[in-house]
Amino acid sequence: MSAPHPNPSVRPHPLCLVVGDEELLVERAVQAAIDAARLADPQTEVRRLRAADLAAGELDELVSPSLFAEGRVVVLQAAHEAGKETTQAILDYARAPAEAIVLVVVHAGGNRGRALLDGLRKAGATVTECPRITRFDDRARFVRDEVRGAGRRITDDAVTALLDAVGSDLRELAAAAGQLATDTAGTIDQPSVRRYHRGRAEVTGFSVAEKVMTGDRTAALQTLRWALQLGVAHVLIADALADAVRTVARVSASGRGDPYQLASQLGMPPWKVKKAMAQSRGWEADGLAEAMQLVAAVNADVKGVAADADYALERAVLALCSARQR
Repeated sequence: MSAPHPNPSVRPHPLCLVVGDEELLVERAVQAAIDAARLADPQTEVRRLRAADLAAGELDELVSPSLFAEGRVVVLQAAHEAGKETTQAILDYARAPAEAIVLVVVHAGGNRGRALLDGLRKAGATVTECPRITRFDDRARFVRDEVRGAGRRITDDAVTALLDAVGSDLRELAAAAGQLATDTAGTIDQPSVRRYHRGRAEVTGFSVAEKVMTGDRTAALQTLRWALQLGVAHVLIADALADAVRTVARVSASGRGDPYQLASQLGMPPWKVKKAMAQSRGWEADGLAEAMQLVAAVNADVKGVAADADYALERAVLALCSARQR
């Protein structure tokens, strides 16, 4: 199959400003800018780095057009932390952005780094606001938009039921809304939500793994049983446990650095690194070594080694919670 050809009629905006600290919305806004650039040129290169890490003259190199005019997206994260020289370099570039280059500046908002924020607005950057969603009405609107984006409709009482079941985490709400839109028929109503989630939305292997990694034995067992009742495959739960243990082990071994830098080094999204950093508290090297052996064993168990996969998972969850306390 031949590679997709550039579409010269599509011209992505050269300056994109993403403002706010709602992580999921920020990630989506950045991805939207990348997608727009790749619509114009499917071979577009993407470079991500933290604004505070830019060395003198490095921005000029990043935004210099290539010899063959290949597309490039440069994502500057945490731009509110940029120093004066970097701020000035970004604003100087914004006055005359280069052809085939898209500069995406991610800024938390607020007063820190205000000069950069105001300067980019004045330079004509497209602005996507991603404020933290804290109010119930805003979360409800988010759920409706997610369902509508999937081509479905949801009643007001179903939205309330979903928020009651899932809570305020936007990622979990997005995943739960997406699952409902995919796995139910007709308009999503309150009975649909109750029936589908049985009082606990978004129970997956990762839900079990999260409880295990924080050492919450009771909640881990309860979540495991919910997951099994809902029909989550044994192998998916085992894979989620293995992924969680490996992620915490890798992040722990990398030290307590900046999560954005670690994300780049480890090839993980920043949110995953942050979560692993929080989960790593309470884990010692010996416990993680034991946990690696446990998840390898349970992975084999659920693929046919054990006679009872349910029991194998329950035994592994208990053993992992014990390993964390050593």
